[in-house]
Amino acid sequence: MVTSPPAGTPRVAIVDGRSTGRYLPAAFLRHGIECVHIHSPHPDVHMAYDPEGFVDHVRHDGDVAATAAALREHGVIAVIPGTESGVELADRLSAELGTPGNGMSRPTARRNKYDMVQALREAGLDHAATVVSSDADEIVTWAETTAGYPVVVKPVSSSSTDNVVACSTPEEVRAAHARIIGGTDRHGMVNKVVLAQEFLDGDEYYVNTVSRGGRHHTVEIWRYHKRKVPGGDFIYDYDEPLAPDDPVARRLESYAHRVLDALEIRNGAGHTEIMLTARGPVLVECGARTGGGQIPEIITRCFGVNQVDLLALSVADPDAFDRLPTTAYRLLKHPRFVALINPRENGVVPSHAQLAPVRELPSYAHTVMAHPEGHVLPRTVDVATWPGYVYLIADDPAETLADYQELRRIEHDHLYDNRPL
Repeated sequence: MVTSPPAGTPRVAIVDGRSTGRYLPAAFLRHGIECVHIHSPHPDVHMAYDPEGFVDHVRHDGDVAATAAALREHGVIAVIPGTESGVELADRLSAELGTPGNGMSRPTARRNKYDMVQALREAGLDHAATVVSSDADEIVTWAETTAGYPVVVKPVSSSSTDNVVACSTPEEVRAAHARIIGGTDRHGMVNKVVLAQEFLDGDEYYVNTVSRGGRHHTVEIWRYHKRKVPGGDFIYDYDEPLAPDDPVARRLESYAHRVLDALEIRNGAGHTEIMLTARGPVLVECGARTGGGQIPEIITRCFGVNQVDLLALSVADPDAFDRLPTTAYRLLKHPRFVALINPRENGVVPSHAQLAPVRELPSYAHTVMAHPEGHVLPRTVDVATWPGYVYLIADDPAETLADYQELRRIEHDHLYDNRPL
């Protein structure tokens, strides 16, 4: 039964409020706006979800008109994806309701990586050479005649590091293709084709933004550091931010905003991953949603703003949002986001007591564990097998570097061994 909002109480709908999306209800409530949760058919169940804070839950069964009708009864004024699995449905519901949303001339370009490249090509933006096929031999031929080795092979609608493999030989391409094709991605969707792209050599960054009416505001810019593990997978190691006046940051920001225009991301959050190559910025992928792994209060402590709160502001007080500068953040502290990495099979999630050496690091700020204490962990090969992550924060980046190195030593020596202190 639909619970109508009290007179004058606006509501927004969050599609798959997982990961960073789970912080949205509190952010909107601070503006007097309530949140309704929409369950899409294929959420990423690896991501944290908190049902508290939503005034109602709507399960979408594939009928957009029916789900939109339920949201009209709630008086919903905006539909927002909580995470990647909610992007397409949020766009379709926004279009059905007539609420502020994104362009619908090529909506699949915000999820399908091949369509994403096509949109960039049409906009005249530099992009990775790309092919998509259900035939491994076709990809091998393309690699040998067009792109050259290595090539990156992944699901066409991948997210995070889901089955993203760098391949240097025909045999590796065929093995990666066989692993992906017919399997399911992180959202439970069957991979009917496989995407291959040229290997982009350079430094990788991400730019988080919030847009309203086609005007984009940059919230933060970070550099990714990844490492390769046996089997060809790349996993996240740590991230560090760029100051807003850094010439590289300015170059990335300009390119990211043009990507948002090309993909018609006009309203809402954006998470744009970019490789800075010898020929300039080239898109890795862009998500029409908030960046993952955020702790809003930590981000605000370091940058003065955070993406979750600015997204809520863009809906609740558009005039105040529009008054923000294009580059909305400052670098107040030096954080390092560290992905925890279990180096061996059959590790165990440490207890609170066993994490004490990590909490005692001078720059330690916050830990998020992805599984409960005692949970058996496989060796970390992707985001789904992360034990969790740690934020380190200091005035001096040399301090976070030293603490990062000590954290990795603790991990390697004993952190996941379930050994009593």
